[in-house]
Amino acid sequence: MIQECIVLAGGLGTRLRSVVADKPKCMAPVNDKPFLFYLLQYLIKQGITHVVLSLGYKSEQVIEWCEQAKLPLTLSYAIEEEPLGTGGAILHAISHINGDECFIVNGDTFFDISLSDFYQFHQQTQSKLTLALKPMRQFERYGSVELDPQGRITAFLEKKYCEEGLINGGVYLASKAYLQSLGLPQQFSFEKEVLEPQVQNNQVSGFVSDTYFIDIGIPTDYEQVQMDFRS
Repeated sequence: MIQECIVLAGGLGTRLRSVVADKPKCMAPVNDKPFLFYLLQYLIKQGITHVVLSLGYKSEQVIEWCEQAKLPLTLSYAIEEEPLGTGGAILHAISHINGDECFIVNGDTFFDISLSDFYQFHQQTQSKLTLALKPMRQFERYGSVELDPQGRITAFLEKKYCEEGLINGGVYLASKAYLQSLGLPQQFSFEKEVLEPQVQNNQVSGFVSDTYFIDIGIPTDYEQVQMDFRS
């Protein structure tokens, strides 16, 4: 089982500015604790021992909180001097990983999947890259994902209203050597430059999990997570 994980926590949180000013999104307070606290507790329970925090905007706030929290984790920090895009952030952070494979999660999303089941599925499909997918109903905020019977992703579809479908849950499993072999630039979009081309090459699998999911990127879901995490 993989014990290392990258947390992408460098976002500006512009859509949350009306309710959370002057903080990175991962530090948005949820019942008097930063959202990052709950995410790291989840990773600890899943057996993760080393977390690489990919930071940018107001990174000093995150580091200060982490140093004071005294979490039972080894923490490393990959700090962007300038915005690198989702792909550039991953490539920068993955150099801090000790092994070859690692999990990658978004710092503003909580998807309560079993990482051990996710890893087993990744091994069974022998994919270069695996995503966790969440079944959703009546949504238009997210693009949808098409999957074949073998669990390979066949297409990423644009955002539009869907009565039901699968969405990218923001949890990935990837190989450092594989990503570094793609010859990618320093600054790029993970979705456009990695996911979409590799789907065409039949290299990406999708692990479906109908477990708790929330993305705090907009004020309504940020309010929802306050209620959800009380219980």
